[in-house]
Amino acid sequence: MKAVMLDADSLGPDIDLTPIRAHVSELEVFATSTSEEARQRLHNAGVVLVNKVVLDGETLAALPSLKHICVLATGTNNIDMEAARQLGIRVDNVSAYGTASVAQHTLMLILALATRLPLYQRDVASGDWGQSPFFCLMSHTTLQLEGKRLVVVGQGELGSKVASLAEAFGMRVDFAARPGNEANDSRPALDDLLPEADIISLHCPLTEQTRHLVGQQRLQRMKGNALLINCARGSVIDEDAALAALQAGRLGGLAVDVLPSEPPRDGHALIDALSVDPALNLIVTPHSAWITPEARQNIIQLTAENLKRAAHP
Repeated sequence: MKAVMLDADSLGPDIDLTPIRAHVSELEVFATSTSEEARQRLHNAGVVLVNKVVLDGETLAALPSLKHICVLATGTNNIDMEAARQLGIRVDNVSAYGTASVAQHTLMLILALATRLPLYQRDVASGDWGQSPFFCLMSHTTLQLEGKRLVVVGQGELGSKVASLAEAFGMRVDFAARPGNEANDSRPALDDLLPEADIISLHCPLTEQTRHLVGQQRLQRMKGNALLINCARGSVIDEDAALAALQAGRLGGLAVDVLPSEPPRDGHALIDALSVDPALNLIVTPHSAWITPEARQNIIQLTAENLKRAAHP
């Protein structure tokens, strides 16, 4: 069966596609595709491999040869799932491909905020260390992780991995109840955990229950020196409210790997703040927690397994 990969560049140039080629008769690879180009490129394909290209119902209906959609990611929001179901098109995604990669990125952000790395790097670059009256700089109070309390929202594979790494630093870890289901969850509600939390790390999907999960009201319940980490999805936190809290000294540090719109072609307040206010303990990474070569190659391996299962159900 012929397969078409619509946006190979989203996985990087160093990925070996051999595992996929072993399960298809032909593989045509495009670096990038628009939704309009996708319809033309898929006209005689039985399988599409896609990361972020939108395949809406109209497009799927115009592709009678298409039998299988392999999403090269966990999220399937770019696929009209109901249209695919009605048309009898199988949809597979991949999950847990980047657990180690994202977990280590999360710990990197925690460590960087705890040690005030962004602030000290700026001080060194501006010459403050060279002007110090003694051997070191102590202008920013750091945070020792041992004995501190980490609250994790999301007890899936990723949240659990972050917890195990945090425990290796001697941290105490609490998992919050699933947002919106607190009454039926034995775990403490996030609101009850926030006042004692030193660090909050988010690893939950973006749903109506988690949109702006950490907003102005919950930020007010947190310690003034608490650290907030979002490696989940943009809009799980209210970025504007979090930035305001950071600027007002009501938040000890903020690190995000995701924004509501990606790439942020129109900019974002957090990105502006990096250059406008260098005194902030703020880190913004470009949705790069998942991009280790091992994680990206794992996407290919898991997709090859999806193709094998589809061929031999």
